[in-house]
Amino acid sequence: MNVRDDRREAALERMADHLLVQGLAGASLRPLAAAAGTSDRMLLYYFKDKDELLTATLGRIMERLARLLDGVGGGAGPMPFTALLLEIRAVFRSPALQPYMRLWIELAASAARDEAPHRAVAGQIADGFLAWTASRLQVEQEAGRIPLAALLLATVDGLALLDAVGRSAIADDAAAALPLRPASTARRPKRPR
Repeated sequence: MNVRDDRREAALERMADHLLVQGLAGASLRPLAAAAGTSDRMLLYYFKDKDELLTATLGRIMERLARLLDGVGGGAGPMPFTALLLEIRAVFRSPALQPYMRLWIELAASAARDEAPHRAVAGQIADGFLAWTASRLQVEQEAGRIPLAALLLATVDGLALLDAVGRSAIADDAAAALPLRPASTARRPKRPR
């Protein structure tokens, strides 16, 4: 690495810290530059434009989240749907992960409004989490891995949304109502002919 790369990396770390505290409201060029300890002009020396800067910063945040999630399941190997869901839910509700969840919900809302580069970045994050979930999910039939991982992702996000709007008790009730095994992984009885 050269000096420019070192400074770019340091700026990314500081801007990631800033966004985890301020959210997307702090994602304009001047506040990001101040957080990075530089000027907005220097930031544009390190990054092609604001979209590249924001994409790289959100990418750095997701790298951090991936490292935090590596401990889910305690290395026990693939887990059944409900067990993995409850493990992820517990981790995501921890104080250390709350800034990530708030930023994710804010990013998803911005992506829903088709704001650039939020939609592309949110899609990449969702793809990454889907792959992560699929790799940790115990399935009976390989063909069901991705659909079941998508269901888990949708459930985690739905529960997180309920938490975010102050309805954690409803989210808890929903999580408690989950079957031990979702119907899609249970063996289905053969139909009489």
